[in-house]
Amino acid sequence: MIEVKGMTPSEDPPSKAVDIYRDTWVRFLGYANEVGEAFRALVPVSMVRATYGVATVYVTADAVDKGKKAAAAHGDGPGRTAKVAAAVVDTFVWQALASVAIPGFTINRVCAGSLYLLGRTTKWPLPVRKWTTTAIGLSTIPFIITPIDRSVDLLLDASLRKIYGGGEKQD
Repeated sequence: MIEVKGMTPSEDPPSKAVDIYRDTWVRFLGYANEVGEAFRALVPVSMVRATYGVATVYVTADAVDKGKKAAAAHGDGPGRTAKVAAAVVDTFVWQALASVAIPGFTINRVCAGSLYLLGRTTKWPLPVRKWTTTAIGLSTIPFIITPIDRSVDLLLDASLRKIYGGGEKQD
């Protein structure tokens, strides 16, 4: 048995509370619009818009959840309203940029560019080009997540977070 410093072998490590919006499958709802953008060439625009609705509901639910957690953490103490507002705004803006706007735009442009290039460089039939574009868009998603997340953190640290948190990310 491995012994952790400060704990006897019979003690369990402290359990971290599970954040349903960040630590479970629910997190993938934030990526719904990227999947919609990848399938844009194959499905009606109304379906793509519906995926933006799903992602927006996810972003809003996460912001409300973080507001409730901030309210519980700060009780009736001074500055409670400001801390709750900061948590909600930080979460909503971060998620809206990192989960919806920037990745949706990125996948849209990757797919549009791919479809254009495939049309100019291949003799493939249009359905094959569209499915290839969708595959390219879907395969791009895992590669853009971390750079976008980090960029949004830097953007908010240099701007909005300076207003309400001394440049620190709200939890």
